[in-house]
Amino acid sequence: MKIIDWYILKRFLVTFLFTLLILIPIAIAIDISEKIDNFLEHTDLGLYQIIDEYYKNFIIYYANTFMPLALFIAVILFTSKLSSNTEIIAITNARVSFTRFLYPYFVGATLVTIISLGMNHFVVPNSSKERKKFEREYIKNNRQKHELKYVREFSLQLTDSTYIFIRSFDTEANAGYDFTSEVYDGIEMKSKLVSDRISFSEKDSTFTLSNWKLRKIFKDRDSIFSGSKIDTAFNFTPRDLIYKSALAQEMPSGELQEFIGVSKKRGVKNLNAYLVEFYKRTSLPIASYILTIIAVALAFRKRRGGTGVNLAIGIGLMFMYVFLMKIAEVLGAVAGVNSLLYVWLPNIVFGCVAIYLYLNARK
Repeated sequence: MKIIDWYILKRFLVTFLFTLLILIPIAIAIDISEKIDNFLEHTDLGLYQIIDEYYKNFIIYYANTFMPLALFIAVILFTSKLSSNTEIIAITNARVSFTRFLYPYFVGATLVTIISLGMNHFVVPNSSKERKKFEREYIKNNRQKHELKYVREFSLQLTDSTYIFIRSFDTEANAGYDFTSEVYDGIEMKSKLVSDRISFSEKDSTFTLSNWKLRKIFKDRDSIFSGSKIDTAFNFTPRDLIYKSALAQEMPSGELQEFIGVSKKRGVKNLNAYLVEFYKRTSLPIASYILTIIAVALAFRKRRGGTGVNLAIGIGLMFMYVFLMKIAEVLGAVAGVNSLLYVWLPNIVFGCVAIYLYLNARK
């Protein structure tokens, strides 16, 4: 790397960190204004606990989320300043092409992308688990806690031949009511196990069935067995009953990928909410390259209005990207659609914009 490359890269990273340090306090201030009443309601909740268990993890989550956007704003600010100071004119007069001018920017974008990928796949999920645990305990209202606690009318395919049904289950007490397990051979039922109550023991990973009845079906006869209590094992845990996209945010990528694979084998039909979360962890960091090209192309030429005009255009494009990304996430979670395509759609659209601006800037 030449001296000019180190100069651009250094100023680029400093501006990026400065932008990120501006966005995070704004996000914290907005969040505090929304949750201050929840904090004050719990007299046993101390300032240190709020910072350590909630805002520490809040900063990790939003710093990682804001990285590509902070990068975008930083590139526009820094490049616009270079342009307004006629430094870019001096660089182009030295016969430095626009493609070569992008080199230090891509080095910076690569550093941000690598950090963001590592955070997305490994650090943020564990941080989100602690943050959401705090939210469930101190911030969620009674109705929201009730929705997270109870699972109703749930069915799950454990193997190619085994299905379970639960009318209601308390995920905190690990107990539920009206449990049914059915085993099939093709389309013919071979056995049916029902019980009034089911409870799970985390110690030995077994289920206890109360007031149970087992019916075994043969070609010429049926056999019925019953009892007041029996311990048995099933290929699922109470956690598998909580089918919510929020749960995906708490899983490191390896665990999330394994969960998706197991759920597919069990016949869970719509896993797109989990797939959206998994794909998003890669698509958003990769957007750093696309946003960098767009930002440099916008600010490369000196224009009337200077930095303010470039920044206004940049912020407008940034909000369009975030808006499209949120729409794509919602549509990608719908059953039956290609979630991979929807998650990458914002990058595809803005990638086309980046190519157009890049070709235009080279002229």
